[in-house]
Amino acid sequence: MSADEKIRVSGETPRATTPVLPTVNPGLEKSQSARASVHPTFYVIAWIGFSSSVILFNKWLLDTLNFRYPVILTTYHLTFATVITQIMARWTPYLDGRKTVKMTARVYVRAVVPIGIFFSLSLICGNLTYLYLSVAFIQMLKATTPVAVLISGWILGVSAPNLKQFLNVSAIVVGVIIASMGEIHFVTVGVLFQMGGIIFEALRLTMVQRLLSSADYKMDPLVSLYYFAPICAVMNGVVALIWEIPRCSMAEVYHVGLFTFFLNGLCAFLLNVSVVFLIGKTSAVVLTLCGVLKDILLVIASMMIWGTQVTGLQFFGYSIALGGMVYYKLGYEQIKGHIADANRQWAEFGARKPILRKVTIIIATAFLIFTFFGGLAPGYSSEVDPTRLANEVSNRFGINDAQHV
Repeated sequence: MSADEKIRVSGETPRATTPVLPTVNPGLEKSQSARASVHPTFYVIAWIGFSSSVILFNKWLLDTLNFRYPVILTTYHLTFATVITQIMARWTPYLDGRKTVKMTARVYVRAVVPIGIFFSLSLICGNLTYLYLSVAFIQMLKATTPVAVLISGWILGVSAPNLKQFLNVSAIVVGVIIASMGEIHFVTVGVLFQMGGIIFEALRLTMVQRLLSSADYKMDPLVSLYYFAPICAVMNGVVALIWEIPRCSMAEVYHVGLFTFFLNGLCAFLLNVSVVFLIGKTSAVVLTLCGVLKDILLVIASMMIWGTQVTGLQFFGYSIALGGMVYYKLGYEQIKGHIADANRQWAEFGARKPILRKVTIIIATAFLIFTFFGGLAPGYSSEVDPTRLANEVSNRFGINDAQHV
């Protein structure tokens, strides 16, 4: 769930153009203020950690552990979230914000259910993508989310068409196209699923923005989860019952492990909890920059964990896309001001702790060099199959279980 506006129960974190789920839970804010103050950095790290962990966890379950049932996994996440939010609503103050929401049966059917349909479709498409594409390439494709949100807002009449905005987001599209051209393992089906997930998510966000335009329906992410998770769990459950459950066996479930599933669901739910605290403790600027940092870290993690090869063309294209996204969300003046502040703080840090600053530079440089050259795809001829070469070497020297390149 993007951190700045909504819930995410299966690791997806699309970016909306504006914060659409502000924290409006007075009881929660009061209980937070009574506690010892915690530095905002803690909430930033927690959100980045949980958001990245859910994505990597899902990829590991669906691909590495070969539990190839993304709809079942999504249904489980939503059911887990439904149970926990119901418990929290009855025995904790963290969902007291729902009492200010004027939810009626008519509003639920006409607003929540349609949003839930698009939410379910975006989750299903998002998890199906893990079966075909690497985490690194998925994050590159997700950079187009602001473009989809902008266009869906125009189509649904939430915002007026603006040529300047369209030109601003064009850099994102160009960057993603360049990155896609450099993708070695380009799977059309996976790209179509991801694009479908982005479109459904953009429509959902636009509908949520329209719903929350009224003060009667302001919700924080946990309250939104309280209302949306049950209907989404039912919808995903129906799809899973028809599509995946007949093919899934308990042996495959036990192969993954019940405790592993529990940790996966808990991690997805804690992501939503971290979103609530993050929104209340930071600004929209911080959320935007944290989202960019998280995406970069996920690309690096994909390269290190699964050995994903990223071409120089992809690095170039993704850099353009991220730069375009930051410019679109913040604007030139804000970017200029934040760069000046960062330079000033870096200079002050160097004056206070010069040795630590030098060590930081050395470690960061070494890490970037290792990541770039270790994950950069080699320039060998396309006729050379590195996997076949590794297997031939393994057979010749009697090495079992050769590692795939």
